[in-house]
Amino acid sequence: MTAMQRAEDISQTRRIAALVFLLVGYFFYAWSWNTVDILRPYIKDDLGLSLTQSGSLYTVQAVGAILGAVVMGQVADTIGRRNALMIAMIGYGTMLLSGLVVADYASLVGQRVLMGFFMGAMYPIAVGIYSGLFPVRVRGLIAGFVLGTYNVAVSALGFLSAAAFRAGADWKVLLYAGAAPVVLALFALIVVPDDRRIIPFGGAPGGSTTAASKLPIAELFRPGVSRQTLLLATMSGLNFFAYQAFTGWASTYLKSERGIPDTVVGDVLGWQFIGAALGGLIWGWISDRLGRRSGAAGFVLAAAIIPVYLFVPLPLELLEALGFAYGVMLSASAIWGPWLSELYPPHLRSTAASIYNWGRVISMTAPLITAPLAEAVGLAPVMALASVSFLMAAGIWSVLPETAGRPAA
Repeated sequence: MTAMQRAEDISQTRRIAALVFLLVGYFFYAWSWNTVDILRPYIKDDLGLSLTQSGSLYTVQAVGAILGAVVMGQVADTIGRRNALMIAMIGYGTMLLSGLVVADYASLVGQRVLMGFFMGAMYPIAVGIYSGLFPVRVRGLIAGFVLGTYNVAVSALGFLSAAAFRAGADWKVLLYAGAAPVVLALFALIVVPDDRRIIPFGGAPGGSTTAASKLPIAELFRPGVSRQTLLLATMSGLNFFAYQAFTGWASTYLKSERGIPDTVVGDVLGWQFIGAALGGLIWGWISDRLGRRSGAAGFVLAAAIIPVYLFVPLPLELLEALGFAYGVMLSASAIWGPWLSELYPPHLRSTAASIYNWGRVISMTAPLITAPLAEAVGLAPVMALASVSFLMAAGIWSVLPETAGRPAA
């Protein structure tokens, strides 16, 4: 090991180059993740799957993501986040390419679990890298760019899939994108500084930058922080449940309850993703100035928008505007990445950020809970449960410690 270097002493050009590389890797991660939704009907038809089998792909991918977040978050804090980033990019890229040869449901499940494992690692690894290279005052804005990159990738996959079908190409051509992260991963050694040899931005010399424990996650449950960890995991779960309860049923609601044509449903939902991309930047900027807890207001406003969207008869233009506003407020959670990394010691940056993905355990139960209720009482009242979930998450958010923002005069 060479002498330690302060992040402040690394040129801004190199730190920005590392961030751009990270965003490119995040783009292809988002592309890979969303193939489970956007390409689902084509996977179903090609392999002759039932609706239940095709619908289960998200669940098994989410199971892999939870395992990957927990395991790879700790690996990153042990062997270095740059090294873990290379493993994750090669892993999910290879698994996406393997979709070209998957021939039956059993192998498809295995592919999605493994791909989910490596994709689940990307969030905690990304947070661990950029929170070490940049000061607290800009980490929220960076988190907004990361979220925006995710939404751009989803849009790109949608647009390019439509273009491919118009050109008469097979849907599997979109899986070749997996080659990009496999090749690019090797360049991480050149572009991304080795975080094992870097004192995090603003950190004190002499502190450990990697975890010495064989089980870093155990430190998240030590006396004094275990309650905080459990509250953060619960808050994340409530966020994912709310998202699944409202956004997950949005297209069905617009089509069956509002009678909006299929040709227009996509436009209504598209405004929500545009709002989400912009909202990440807005809330990131706000959190860097007013503190990480300021985002709780976004969840309160999202909770207020939902019943208006569901129960007030509105013209299409206002419905799109409300969807846009909801997307902006939903993206308040973009700042959780840097916030989680700041709530724990520097050597736990990636392990702490993995808490975000723990909430997927709850989100996987959302369809099992909401679907039977929707059949009994109707879709709109069940989707309104998202408001309750957002308010509960905001309540937890508001009582947890603050890590950023300008001190009072």
